[in-house]
Amino acid sequence: QVQLVESGGGLVQAGGSLRLSCAASGRTISNYAVGWFRQAPGKERDFVATISRGGRITDYANSLKGRFTISRDNPRNTVYLQMNSLKPEDTAVYYCAAQYSSGIPTTYTYWGQGTQVTVSS
Repeated sequence: QVQLVESGGGLVQAGGSLRLSCAASGRTISNYAVGWFRQAPGKERDFVATISRGGRITDYANSLKGRFTISRDNPRNTVYLQMNSLKPEDTAVYYCAAQYSSGIPTTYTYWGQGTQVTVSS
């Protein structure tokens, strides 16, 4: 079992930045690919970014490339999502998820509870 806890969300003005953290416990995160997803009110959960277990492979939603960066610190059992130039449409609950995988998985087994990000105009 992997437990995931997101943090770093909050209220920020448009154009600002936030860094989200996804802290893992129960298993070493270095064996797991980790993804970030988000769900805005009344909408389905969308893919944001993912990173392979070693950090060499990353992938992003096309609309977020250049503004968001995913990274990981395996000794700290933590994955990060740096979000820059935030827009009101980035407002959502952000979730991290983990999957035991050597590559980029298509599904994720373990999910955190989410952290709210609100971007004001």
